[in-house]
Amino acid sequence: MTGATGYVGGRLVPELLKRGYRVRCLAREPRKLEERSWCDNPNVEIARSDLSDVAELTAQIRDCSAAYYLIHSMIASGRTYADRDSQLAHNFARAAAEAQIERIIYLGGLGELGEGLSQHLCSRREVEVALGSCGVSVTTLRAAMIIGSGSASFEILRYLVERLPVMITPRWVQTESQPVSIVDVLYWLVECLHVTETSGRSLEIGGPDVITYRELMHIMAQELGLRRRLIIGVPVLTPRLSSAWISLITPVSYRIARPLSDGLRNRVVVNDDTTQTLMPHQSLGVRESIHRAIAKTLEGKVPTRWSAAGPIPGDPNWAGGKVYVDQRSIEIEAQPSDVFAAVCRVGGGHGWYSGDILWRIRGLMDQIVGGPGLRRGRRDPEEVEFGEALDFWRVVGIERGKSLLLHAEMKLPGTAQLEFCMEPVEDNNRFTRLTMTARFRPRGLLGILYWYTVVPLHNIVFGGMLRGIKRAAKSLEMSQEV
Repeated sequence: MTGATGYVGGRLVPELLKRGYRVRCLAREPRKLEERSWCDNPNVEIARSDLSDVAELTAQIRDCSAAYYLIHSMIASGRTYADRDSQLAHNFARAAAEAQIERIIYLGGLGELGEGLSQHLCSRREVEVALGSCGVSVTTLRAAMIIGSGSASFEILRYLVERLPVMITPRWVQTESQPVSIVDVLYWLVECLHVTETSGRSLEIGGPDVITYRELMHIMAQELGLRRRLIIGVPVLTPRLSSAWISLITPVSYRIARPLSDGLRNRVVVNDDTTQTLMPHQSLGVRESIHRAIAKTLEGKVPTRWSAAGPIPGDPNWAGGKVYVDQRSIEIEAQPSDVFAAVCRVGGGHGWYSGDILWRIRGLMDQIVGGPGLRRGRRDPEEVEFGEALDFWRVVGIERGKSLLLHAEMKLPGTAQLEFCMEPVEDNNRFTRLTMTARFRPRGLLGILYWYTVVPLHNIVFGGMLRGIKRAAKSLEMSQEV
């Protein structure tokens, strides 16, 4: 299983385990999987791999009967992401052939062939060809928009409808699509394993509804309990402008929105019913898929989310340059576990305990210059995992009950981290000392000016945050005592 830390792969592994399969996960950063409920399952193996070393990869996948290839870069930068995807697919094909893998299963993109295909869909087709270049049988499932809690496409749609009662949109709102629920995608990905007739085929998958994006937005508004949205399609909005607009309104960054919006100009519907012939299945309609996804989001039961995908920044080398440090401590009458739980609530709907207006201003400033801002929120209101996003921070270190390390992903003239450490007070085990350390290594004069500009606000933001965490931790401990 490649892509086990991603949106689809993270949900596919437990489905395979339910069917009794043994699964070997290849992950660029295995720590992302440590908190998954299935991580300790005896039928799961995890190995570190970025698919760049063919010999190492061959050894890692040897003895496996089938391989899922769920790698796909969603970061637009010319043809860079497409070329990278193609190279990794070629590496995997060579390794699979050497390891005598019986077949590869790939989740690709649905869309018409021929001229005018978006770069995003062209890249998917190139990966299909690359995976089959060394003689291993490939089963490709081609899907259009996947509707599910936490998917990038679903969140783009939800945020646009929630925030814009009137929308001026490109012509692609009239393009037909055949969305499919993540529930049905997982069903077909698992089912094709034991349906031998699917080997060597490209299969189209979709829900029962063929629908325009305009109609999709109206259904979303109804399911959210909102008034009907006024949608005005105009011919002048290019994919570049569309993705910039999506980035401004939704949590999805411009670099991810660009390939998605570029692909919206292509009609993506199922033209071949071979999938239903070989693997009959009653798939969910658009309305039910959206209803289920909204319910999961409101319940805080989102097992995987688009924002957790991608590489984790390495540890910054704090040596060799000036590093500015702001360290503060507070003693809290609570156990370390309760203090840790309170710390883990930062970001998303809980906010940052203090100076929320300053956080919102900083988030807006970051959003204007192309950063994530505060739009990404968080996957779960209480729990955090290694590698996931908390607004414009990313979790790069976590030790339950002891520490949480966040790396700044906002646009900065330097590198920043925020660390929370908890330890019992030596002479009074009823108290926990919480130490919060902000580190910033400036990049040039602008970085130094930035630090001295924000330092006066630290007393409000960081001091208030510590006091807020203290209140929350004491409240948690009291609720447990009751």
